[in-house]
Amino acid sequence: MISDLLQESYTAMRYNRRRTALTMLGMAWGIATVVMLLAYGDGFGRACANIFANFGTKLMIVIPGRSTMQAGGQKAGAQIRFTLDDVDLLTTNIPQIAHITPDVSKNANVAYDTRSYTMDVNGEYPNTFGIRALSLAQGRFYNPEDEIQHARVAVIGSDTKEKLFSGRNALGERIRVDGISFEIVGVLAPKMQGGEDRINRVVYVPFTTMGDLKDTHYLDGIWFNYETNDYERIEQSVRYMMAAQHKFNPADRRALMVFNLMEQVHQFELITIGLKILLGFIGTLTLGIGGVGLMNIMLVSVTQRTREIGVEKALGARRRHIFFQFLAEALTITFMGGLLGIILAYVVSLAAGRLTLYSAMAKHAEAGDIRLMINPLTLIVAILILTAVGLVSGMVPAIRASRLDPIEALRYE
Repeated sequence: MISDLLQESYTAMRYNRRRTALTMLGMAWGIATVVMLLAYGDGFGRACANIFANFGTKLMIVIPGRSTMQAGGQKAGAQIRFTLDDVDLLTTNIPQIAHITPDVSKNANVAYDTRSYTMDVNGEYPNTFGIRALSLAQGRFYNPEDEIQHARVAVIGSDTKEKLFSGRNALGERIRVDGISFEIVGVLAPKMQGGEDRINRVVYVPFTTMGDLKDTHYLDGIWFNYETNDYERIEQSVRYMMAAQHKFNPADRRALMVFNLMEQVHQFELITIGLKILLGFIGTLTLGIGGVGLMNIMLVSVTQRTREIGVEKALGARRRHIFFQFLAEALTITFMGGLLGIILAYVVSLAAGRLTLYSAMAKHAEAGDIRLMINPLTLIVAILILTAVGLVSGMVPAIRASRLDPIEALRYE
């Protein structure tokens, strides 16, 4: 019975406490290594997802360029220019588009009181707030009424506020953009900003109001997000549609530059999967070393208990009884060590906290750092690996014990 097997295993483990403790420690270290390595892989994947979520994942940016192929009677080298008709074309013919906005930007002189800086000023529709995955620290974003009324209102980035106002309140104040007065209605929360990026040093104004600062007939680009996972088909549709509209070859990558963030996300997902497999393999090898130690200890135990095995067989014990007796002892050591290892992994993950990754290269990027995440799937995978190692390590000594000849075993000194 299972209870008898467990009782025998416990008795044998108590008899050799030091040896059992060292073997358990080896198994605990092995399973802790597996769990922590898998947790690191999960944390790396989550960090990458957070980095992309900072910009919006299902996001596509379409930028006009210059053709490099002859097509539709047009010579190579023709300049491609977007207008609001192109925005309407994409909206009408690609139903998967959730939100779309034209983008017109310029480097403008932004001033408040005696402070003056050159900053990026973007004129876009109000729905750019969702497209660009922006979030507010104060106030509000400009709305459709502001767009219709050509309101001279502005939403500024966190760096813009710091440069112009330092620690003072910016809401309701008026800034000058190329000499034109704008009222600040909102301040954006900081976004991850790497290297020389100026993503937080920005001013957003309604697209219609941008016409006071720059000619908005021709667009600098079109931004949109979509509601499907088939990002490749969306990009293909955009290329063919714009190629027909502007008479260039759809295969001409220079005529139309499409930045598809989901393509990058997919590539990093493949990298993350490969990293998890590699880390899991390394952890399994480490646990396998503990399994080899367990196998050696159990083989020593078989040798020391040869006369005991002979007595059991002489009293009627069959091969399977001996086999399960030693296998149960090996599995008991394995799972007790595994339990200790999982507890150790939780302690280490909590103590480690946040491991620096993207924040070493970017500002406001704590969400892009790695946190050891021990999720249920990680535990299930680790337990399966532990079970496999325990079975392999325990079966070899158990088979050897079950095959001992009872007469020779009784003679053993």
